Amino acid sequence: MRLATWNVNSAKAREPRLLGWLDERAPDVVCLQETKLSDEAFAESFAAPLAERGYAVAHHGEGRWNGVALLSRVGLDDVEEGLLGGPGYPHQEARAVTATCGGLRVTSVYVPNGRDPADPHYAYKLEWLAALRARVESAGADSAVVAGDFNIAPADPDVYSVEAFAESTHVTPPEREALAALLKTGLHDVTRERWPDEKVFTYWDYRGGAFHQDRGMRIDLVLAGGPVAQRRAALWVDRQARKGSGPSDHAPVILDLDEAPDGDIGPVVPPPSLGAKKGGSRKK
Repeated sequence: MRLATWNVNSAKAREPRLLGWLDERAPDVVCLQETKLSDEAFAESFAAPLAERGYAVAHHGEGRWNGVALLSRVGLDDVEEGLLGGPGYPHQEARAVTATCGGLRVTSVYVPNGRDPADPHYAYKLEWLAALRARVESAGADSAVVAGDFNIAPADPDVYSVEAFAESTHVTPPEREALAALLKTGLHDVTRERWPDEKVFTYWDYRGGAFHQDRGMRIDLVLAGGPVAQRRAALWVDRQARKGSGPSDHAPVILDLDEAPDGDIGPVVPPPSLGAKKGGSRKK
């Protein structure tokens, strides 16, 4: 099974790139964030092309902001929108959607940004993370995958410059402690476990040539329960999807379970997806 997460920063703006990427990389389960579409608008644009590619879809959106989705070719059951009992700002936002896909309980998350440590949005971020932790604790972590844009760099090596982020969110001790508490439920940061000493970023600001200078952050995470993490065959960041015209400011993170069609060749090297062909299926 190939599972991926990608903050597309507007699904409509990224439509040709998203569909082309699905054809090229052939993921079985995809967690999307920041679709910025209502459920109706997402269905209008994507229902037909995703169905043609064999994907069932669960989208939880609200229009101009936020929005998360799950795409699955291995089943999509028991869909749950949002976080039961979670905080709002002031109302619950479209930041989480969960479903059972191929025997895994997968959650696509778009964690609040936090804006500034003095901003009420920062307190909301910590409350939201606590609600996510409580949900994982309640459901059990063994078959869980929680993937998406966490808006947290777990440790100093996950930012290009500690000094550049010294006064900002994403790296503050309370955020990192909240993420550590989530991991203590039994989840594993599979990217860092696979590449413990590598510089691996998933987000680069559009401004100032940040991508070309590799001034990035690792804030897009795949967290998996122990039995799922043990199935890891390959883990890589698809930098190719961040290149070219009109990209998202995030790159997809791809996790291959049980087998690695492209091999396990590096943390950020874009493999050729040798097993993929047009339409998103793999050659047998």
